[in-house]
Amino acid sequence: MALTTILRRSASRVLPLTSRFIGGQRYHHQASAALFSAVNRSDVAGKMIPGSFSSVCHYSSRPSSDQSLIRVIDSEIKCAEESDDHDAVEETPDGFPFKIEDNPGLQTISLTREYQGETISVEVSMPDLVTGEDENDNDDDDNEKANQSCIPLVVRVSKKGGPSLEFGCTAFPDEISIDSLSVKDQDSSEDQIAYEGPDFSDLDENLQKAFHKYLEIRGIKPSTTNFLHEYMINKDSREYLVWLKNLKKFIEA
Repeated sequence: MALTTILRRSASRVLPLTSRFIGGQRYHHQASAALFSAVNRSDVAGKMIPGSFSSVCHYSSRPSSDQSLIRVIDSEIKCAEESDDHDAVEETPDGFPFKIEDNPGLQTISLTREYQGETISVEVSMPDLVTGEDENDNDDDDNEKANQSCIPLVVRVSKKGGPSLEFGCTAFPDEISIDSLSVKDQDSSEDQIAYEGPDFSDLDENLQKAFHKYLEIRGIKPSTTNFLHEYMINKDSREYLVWLKNLKKFIEA
């Protein structure tokens, strides 16, 4: 009789607590099943530790889906850390004419230089990487470019107190394509849409060649953009690793 009374009192204290776990994650079901099994044993009164429930609650407070996500992020962080790109140090080639401004956490880098009274600034974006080849083998130049990695550039050539030329470019390995060309007035409002001229490819071929030469003299040439291509690939790897770690911090918080 005394043993039966002890078991009933222990069960009456335990059951309200175990009911909080039923209906939760699989771990909660297993904990509840184990708990009911313990209640049916004769030594339950002496072995039940009140503090054990709080530790289970604390451990199980994070959803199992979050813990799975953290494991996947950890795996991705490990792969990113094992790559050679995230900690690569780029050596600026001899004669590189631009000053590089690279702020961690930003999608772009900035280049600046002075040239015969002009200020040349370049905004370089993350590379558009191509990891596989197109199944359709075609000798067409456009299809060949589509299968090459490239970096977008915005080149601005400005003079003191006057308008500036703005080139939209795409840099492929050993080749630079000018996509657009416009004249920007520094006094014009951002709400005003200026005429940006025809498509660059519609210009006279000699005029196109002359503008390519214009940019080359100012430092926008394949030797420059090939270095920038490698630089941006390494930056992309660094930023990706930091992004993953920030994701993990947020999920764990």
